[in-house]
Order: sequence, then structure tokens, then C-alpha cells
Amino acid sequence: MLSLPSSFLGSKPSHTSPVDMKISSCLSSILLFFLFSAFSAEQNVRTERISGSAGDVLEDNPVGRLKVYVYELPSKYNKKLLQKDPRCLTHMFAAEIFMHRFLLSSPVRTRNPDEADWFYTPIYPTCDLTPTGLPLPFKSPRMMRSAIQLISSNWPYWNRTEGADHFFVVPHDFGACFHYQEEKAIERGILPLLQRATLVQTFGQRNHVCLDEGSITIPPFAPPQKMQAHFIPPDIPRSIFVYFRGLFYDVNNDPEGGYYARGARAAVWENFKNNPLFDISTDHPTTYYEDMQRAIFCLCPLGWAPWSPRLVEAVVFGCIPVIIADDIVLPFADAIPWEEIGVFVAEKDVPELDTILTSIPTEVILRKQRLLANPSMKRAMLFPQPAQPGDAFHQILNGLARKLPHDKSIYLKAGEKELNWTAGPVSDLKPW
Repeated sequence: MLSLPSSFLGSKPSHTSPVDMKISSCLSSILLFFLFSAFSAEQNVRTERISGSAGDVLEDNPVGRLKVYVYELPSKYNKKLLQKDPRCLTHMFAAEIFMHRFLLSSPVRTRNPDEADWFYTPIYPTCDLTPTGLPLPFKSPRMMRSAIQLISSNWPYWNRTEGADHFFVVPHDFGACFHYQEEKAIERGILPLLQRATLVQTFGQRNHVCLDEGSITIPPFAPPQKMQAHFIPPDIPRSIFVYFRGLFYDVNNDPEGGYYARGARAAVWENFKNNPLFDISTDHPTTYYEDMQRAIFCLCPLGWAPWSPRLVEAVVFGCIPVIIADDIVLPFADAIPWEEIGVFVAEKDVPELDTILTSIPTEVILRKQRLLANPSMKRAMLFPQPAQPGDAFHQILNGLARKLPHDKSIYLKAGEKELNWTAGPVSDLKPW
């Protein structure tokens, strides 16, 4: 008979508390799961394709369905920013850089703007970093305003629609609201000049002022080559039940603890720091990627924004994402079947995480793992170089293609204006 790993069992308590009893009642479910997974390890690594329209959409090919014109901007908006600080290539917002590079050589690119369906303005608004490597969003509105003034003065296409057939990659914590704290992002709102454009952004939360209805929500950047270098053999058992590494409190930016993760991460720590089913810590070990591949469930709680790179890492490493972020809009939600590959836990229900996860039937867990093992699911979450069919670049283009043809109402009459160039904080109006 297979026994649970010692890391699950912990030391025998000297007395029986309600928490101990709760843990004890969970162990039989976990034991059954491990007996099953050990008995049939090969079954666990089989793949399964999502059936129906979601699977078809995931494998769509955007080539031939749209044409994109890439504006040629002075290098101060992109390449010089990167030359100043190459760390922009590796942080979670780097999709803005790799999307630019991808489009320059993509078959959907057209050099004739008169035949373009979409116009792309290559700006790197998150490539302004602190000494510790954290992106500063405060210059981004001025940079965006400057670039839009440039394209509207030198090309006729912006003025026809005031940006309604243009898209911008704005992978800030709260997208085009350009702030990392939700309260201040809401106060700012989406940059007025971007309110008719399509925003390609990592941020997504239903009924939020920072999410435009027509936005395309994308995954944050996670380095594909780095993750690939840490793959372990697929037949190694998943001996960790729940895994998480990261902050529970952000004392530097939120000393009173009133904003960060809306208290969800703090609740994880306070309720489960001593629970043997939970391998959670603020440490970030060198075996982080390997550990995720040994885990059944990986916690993906909100931080300052609803999402984090853990979502990408969990999918790539086949660890069932436990999504703790109320009203989140997930990346490529019309193509990736998040309800079928993940587990959603309301922020208020975090204290019941152990009960929720141990109550999931084994067959449900195994099916989620088979779906996660599908290569198309993993590709859709990554920005590889060179690009691959079905990857995140292609999913963005698929999203743009699904928005075609443009409604005739986006085209303005001569002299007609929709956007207010002087709206927003006075500091945004300063030259960049």
C-alpha cells in the first residue's frame, strides 16, 4: 500500500484541535488520489483536447484574416528605452516588446496602410524601471500622448476614427489606467486618448473602469526558454498538494495592509501556514519551477492586480491553477477553457481552501491535468522567440480578427471629434 509523503503528514500533534481534525478528515481523499496517480502514472500525462468551439478557436490561424500596419516611430519610443535598460526584456510586461518584434516579420503585416484592418503603434510604456527593476508607470501617459500626436500629425489614419481601428499594447498592472494601486488607477481612469482604441492588456476585471469592453486580455510575459530548461520527466509523481511562493503582505507599498490583494493573500497565510497540505512560503527557491511540476494545485491569488505570472507558470507546468481573484477576466477567455482547467475560489472563501480542494473528485482532477497537458493550451500562454503557431502572439491576432469587419460607425465625419485631448491630470499634458 502506498503511504503519503512525510511532508504531508507532519509531526503528530499532542492534542486534537478543530484544525487537526479538519486536516485528518482530508487525508483519506488525498491518499486515494495518490494511490490512483501512482498506480496509473502514464494516464496522468496523457493529453486531452478541449471539445467543441473552444478547442477550434484555440487552434485558429489568423494569417489571411487580417492585415496590420506598423507605424514607424522614432526610436525614443521603443528601441532606445530598451537599450537604456535591457531588463525590460525579462519582466512580466515584456509582451509589449516581443509583440513589436513579432509583427515586424509577421505575414499579417502590410506595408500599405490603405489596405490595413488594424494599425499598431509600437511604444514600450513599461520600459522605465526603478533600480530594483520595478516598472514605473508615471511617464506612460505622456509617452502615449506624444506618440498619438505624432501619428495623427504625420498619417491620416488616426484622424479618420480617432483610434477606433488602432490597437495598443498596455501591459501595466491596471492597463491604460497607468498605476499599480487600484484606488489610484480607478481615480485616473483609462487615458482619454485611448478610449476608442483596442487595448491589448494583461489586466482584466469585469465591471472595472480600467477594462474597456473591447479589450483583449493577454497573459503576462514569462520567459519560455527559462521555463523549458527546468522541465522534469512527466512521470515524476506530484507529491505536493498545494503550492505557492510569493508575498502575503506588501509592507513597502501597503504598510497598513488595507489594499494588497484585498486581504486574500494574508488570509492564505494566516489560515494555512501550518497546514501540512499547503507548501506555502515567501521564499523563492531555485527549484521553484520544478516544485510547481510536483504540485497538484498552484495558488494564483490576486496581488495589486487580479493576475500574476503564476497563472502562466501553472498552465505550462501542468499544475491546476487555483484562481483567487473575484470577477477576473482571464487571458484569451474565448479560447482557453479556464473553468475546465482551473479551480475558482472566491476571495471570501479563502479560509475554506483546504475543504474546497480536497472535495474535488479524483476524476475531475485527472481530466484537468489531461487538458493542461495539451501542448496547444501551453503554447497559447507563451510569447516564444521565434513565434510558434497557436502561441500568444497568434491568439492576439485571432482576437483582433474576430473584431472584424469594423462597424461603419467608427469612421468620423469631417471635423467630427469624439476624444478630449486635454482631459486627464495636468501632469499628463506635459511634453514627453
